[in-house]
Amino acid sequence: MAPHTAHETIPLDSGWEFKQGNRDSKNEYLPANNVPTEVHRDLLKNGKIADPFIDLNELSVRWIADETWTYRTSFTTPDHYSADTRAEQKTVLRFEGLDTFASVYLNGQPILESDNMLIEHRVDVAGKLYARDDKNGINKENELEIVFESARKRGLKLVEDHPEHRFIVHQTEVTRGPVRKAQYHWGWDWGPLLLTAGPWRPISLETYVARIEDVWLEYHLSDDLARATGKAWVKTPGSVDDVTIQIRKISSPKEKLGVTENAVIDFQGQCVQGIAEYEFDIPVELWWPSGYGEQTLYVLEAQVQPKSPDNASGGNFASHRVSKTVGFRKTELIQEQDDIGTSFYFRINNTDIFAGGSCWIPTDSFLSQVTPERYRDWIKLADEGNQAMIRVWGGGIYEPNAFYDACDKLGILVWQDFMFACANYPAYPAYLASVEEEARQNVRRLRNHPSIVIWAGNNEDYQIVERYGLEYRYEEDKDPQSWLKTDFPARYIYEYLLPKVISEETKGVPYHPSSPFGNGKSSVLKVDPTVGDVHQWNVWHGEMKPYQLLPHMGGRFVSEFGMEAYPHLSTLEKCVTEDKDRYPGSMAMDFRNKAIGHERRLVSYVAENFRIRYDLPNFTHLTQVMQSDAITWAYKSWRRQWGTKGKRQCGGVLVWQLNDCWPTMSWAVVDYYLTPKPAYYAIKRSMQPIVVGVTRKFNDWTMRHADDLWKRDTSHIDMRQVWTDVEFDAWVASSKTESLRGKLELKTFSIASGQEGSWRREFDVAVEPNGTTEVVKGCKIEPPTPSDPDSPFKPSKADPFVIYAVLTIGGQAIATDVSWPDPIKYLDFSDRGVAVEYSDSNSSITVTVSKPVKGFVFEEKERVRLSDNGFDLVPGESKEVYIDSALEGTYAPEYRYVGI
Repeated sequence: MAPHTAHETIPLDSGWEFKQGNRDSKNEYLPANNVPTEVHRDLLKNGKIADPFIDLNELSVRWIADETWTYRTSFTTPDHYSADTRAEQKTVLRFEGLDTFASVYLNGQPILESDNMLIEHRVDVAGKLYARDDKNGINKENELEIVFESARKRGLKLVEDHPEHRFIVHQTEVTRGPVRKAQYHWGWDWGPLLLTAGPWRPISLETYVARIEDVWLEYHLSDDLARATGKAWVKTPGSVDDVTIQIRKISSPKEKLGVTENAVIDFQGQCVQGIAEYEFDIPVELWWPSGYGEQTLYVLEAQVQPKSPDNASGGNFASHRVSKTVGFRKTELIQEQDDIGTSFYFRINNTDIFAGGSCWIPTDSFLSQVTPERYRDWIKLADEGNQAMIRVWGGGIYEPNAFYDACDKLGILVWQDFMFACANYPAYPAYLASVEEEARQNVRRLRNHPSIVIWAGNNEDYQIVERYGLEYRYEEDKDPQSWLKTDFPARYIYEYLLPKVISEETKGVPYHPSSPFGNGKSSVLKVDPTVGDVHQWNVWHGEMKPYQLLPHMGGRFVSEFGMEAYPHLSTLEKCVTEDKDRYPGSMAMDFRNKAIGHERRLVSYVAENFRIRYDLPNFTHLTQVMQSDAITWAYKSWRRQWGTKGKRQCGGVLVWQLNDCWPTMSWAVVDYYLTPKPAYYAIKRSMQPIVVGVTRKFNDWTMRHADDLWKRDTSHIDMRQVWTDVEFDAWVASSKTESLRGKLELKTFSIASGQEGSWRREFDVAVEPNGTTEVVKGCKIEPPTPSDPDSPFKPSKADPFVIYAVLTIGGQAIATDVSWPDPIKYLDFSDRGVAVEYSDSNSSITVTVSKPVKGFVFEEKERVRLSDNGFDLVPGESKEVYIDSALEGTYAPEYRYVGI
């Protein structure tokens, strides 16, 4: 007799139809995409709606959110499903994600009610499938139907049903508060309002005699990090004879999974009450963040053999095998008292890591169309941009395995939020039960990814507490049950339930109550530079301070800050299709930019700093250069504050945001089509292993800001100071763990003539390992043509200059930096003497100038990669940019620079 299958998965991905209305609706069924899918995609497939990513079409599809939608498919009962085997064999429908209020019917009978998009369901359907009649060739098809109700309407009903709770939400209408659905679907200040519905993750039919529910590791590394001691666990709900566990090292993990070496662990044992465990003490090679070592990974594989039944009819069963990729690393969040307050930085494998990187939002408004390859492309882009960390923001989803697999293989650290953002969430019993199931499922799924180094309870919910005066007595009230009776009951979730889940389900990963969060005292829930992590939004939002002040606006860890910019013209032309709408401030352009007050804020920042040119190509360029400038001020200055061991003023910086969920203008440094903006390259340059920084003292010519640091006694500024009061610092930052020696050269170039100035300095530098080396502080340069203070100031007689820094190690130029006088708009950029030469194969471009150039930007397109963009140039230096193009034919990009 052939063996019965221990575990078989049959994807139910094809043959789906959908219609508007419930099961009884007389509306016509239409063909749907293969599952996973969403209703907007299926309506688009059938020509029923216009593409909501184009022009103003988003407005024309808002009605979809208020409708009920029904999906159905049919499938044949598996051929090994019979009266003889049903008693021994389980048959389960697995729903990996239903969006969101879903009623599931099998052959007309209800089998599941779901109200949480972020969890999966397994439904035992043994005895509910139609029996096979192979003898007579009559096998009736099973019908699977799923009815999706309006999440918005159900949200309104839940708000009405719970008047005891004070529902407060930012960014969107109140209906998202009680609904466990990706919060950004209600729209955000960077994304459209597209309330999706449908089977957004795979659906399958599983049959098994025994199956592995989960396999995972818990371990502790020895002091020398050479050995791992711990347990390997296997959980199986079935009855099994034996369990086999193996751990095998993977070779060449950086690019792809290679062949596996001999097993480090090979264990066979018994499963007791559904759990098998094996204690181990083994030598290991470590998983390191990118740039610090190899990303060594292991395969953890388990296999179970079902027990033989008493009767002879089913006595021969095949086994079930499951494998996961794991890594060994030690993670610490260092929060120690120091001269500033309390530190906040990560130590991986006993090495301090400056976590420079970015925040991550869901990469599409329609998640079902994102492929594993696209996730890998995104993470590879972060890695190539020298980013060390990515923060999965709490208003989206727990990303699919492909996202974290890519982070594991490429060495990107993950800050993982739980899915709560910008709201006062309820905590009634049914909601708490759903949240706990959501948390446990996702922590279990993700717990052995070495890339995940922190879990955070939410995004900005404690800011809601302060803004609305909700009850939060951190020191006085330590009783979790009492928190449920306050108007901030979600404290129970963030400070009791979620840390409890983390402690029970995973080991070795710290938990942080929120982002941002200080030490729990109400006086430091807002931005406090001495403790915790901060979201710094007084540039762009809030006080709209000049971005040149960002160096003085940091904290122990900056987990959000940002500046807006347009994407490249190639992206704008895809989503704004009418020539008449392709100008800054058109209805189509303003509608697409969701940021509150962007009409004033973006223009203000551009106009303060640059000579504004309001046609689309030039305005696009200026927004990009302005964003890149702001990002540069932040990253290089906050990385400088990394300091030295024991004196870590700033532990990391994560820009808001890496990506977009649709084609738009936003804070993203890479647009929806994976086309980088110049700010992406600014981060790449600022996060090189060794960088040099040179920054002038900032003279605020706008005079709108009078805080303690920049307070003045007059409302007028002496404009001579902008160009003549030159005081600067220079430093070197290194992530290398070894000491290096080099030479720092500083010189000046006239912006008007391009001539090198007479001022020049050289310094021998002993580069501090994994830290900052201060080389020059408060150095002053006298103006080349000082003016008589009693005579009228004549800008034409002044000679403003750039300061150029070059760090040389071993005779090779390792890093450069350029410091400009602010504002750029006061400078004359005529006759720059720019020369652009393409290599014979068009694989590289070389740029030279005869006078200093600001913001040289190549126009980029989808499927093209440049080695650098958005850079500054000085005379005597050439810039070679390498091109990796998947486009047909020759790619010779257009370019712009300030004042072209």
